[in-house]
Amino acid sequence: MSMEELAAILGWCTILNFVFLHLTTLVLFVFKGSIQRLHSKVSGLSNEELNRIYFQYIGRLKTLWIVFNLTPYLAIRVFILG
Repeated sequence: MSMEELAAILGWCTILNFVFLHLTTLVLFVFKGSIQRLHSKVSGLSNEELNRIYFQYIGRLKTLWIVFNLTPYLAIRVFILG
């Protein structure tokens, strides 16, 4: 696999995961009430605990996106393919 192919694959992964991150965030904010009711019934957690868990989930997802998609893509694009 050449560096150009790897950069293309990482580029598409970066875009797809970016869209997934934003769709997840949008769904959690738009449908927050119904999602909280469902998760509260299933898990028995309070709304405050669920809010904290949702925030941590989005933060971890963003961190993973940066570390495993965006950073390698930019490193290959800038330093290798220049």
